[in-house]
Amino acid sequence: MDILMMVPASIIVFALGASVGSFINVVVYRLPEGLSILWPPSRCPHCLNQLKAYDNVPVFGWLWLKGRCRFCKNKISPRYPVVEAMAGLLFLLLFFTFKFSFLTLGYWAFCSWLLALSIIDWDTMTLPNPLTQSGLLLGIGFQVIWGSVSDGNWQGAVNHGMMAIAAAVLGIWLFDAIAILGEIGLGKAAMGAGDAKLAAMMGAWFGWQYLLLASFTACVVGVLFAIVFRQQWGQKMPFGPFLAMGSVIVLFTGEAVLSTYLRLFFTN
Repeated sequence: MDILMMVPASIIVFALGASVGSFINVVVYRLPEGLSILWPPSRCPHCLNQLKAYDNVPVFGWLWLKGRCRFCKNKISPRYPVVEAMAGLLFLLLFFTFKFSFLTLGYWAFCSWLLALSIIDWDTMTLPNPLTQSGLLLGIGFQVIWGSVSDGNWQGAVNHGMMAIAAAVLGIWLFDAIAILGEIGLGKAAMGAGDAKLAAMMGAWFGWQYLLLASFTACVVGVLFAIVFRQQWGQKMPFGPFLAMGSVIVLFTGEAVLSTYLRLFFTN
């Protein structure tokens, strides 16, 4: 892409991602509380005054206000601009990787769901059904459309759709099996039901090969986190954020990892 086009395109993509991140902040605050994510408009959680449009600009609004509410002067959590910036950077990296394509649009949605689920799981140790179920359906729809686009016929749509459903079922069975074996070995619940539903969602988006790779990556990242931050054995820790991190890592590296694996072990 020409540099003259790349710069404004990158600014637009980052702004779009940051705006989605702003909405994700609303979702992760309101959904666990059973509140509407659409109404009322964004407001201060302390004094309940509705935010001005110019105060609600992603990332910059928090900076302009110096991290405090314009009305009551209470502190606004720095997590708001951090989430917005993370979403903007994710959108930008996906755009650089997949260019102007249907894959970019799909993976923007996928990563938005993963980010929202990660934060909610970190805060509440739960993965809400409305997000995992809608993400699952969206993943199947994505595969159906992508199959039609990539293969150029309806048979491709059917094949990709069936693959997505099969991989989603594999995700549920795999993590349910891990949960059962973990409970037998530890004598207590080792994994929440939400993790299996998230794995099903990942399978719908990825297919079975990337699902297994992302799950393995999530385990590695989770173990490293526990070691670095000295988590005690048996201490509860949300696994959703690590599944999300594994998924994002596989989005960018999965093809290279799988091709290297196949070349090393399945070629003469």
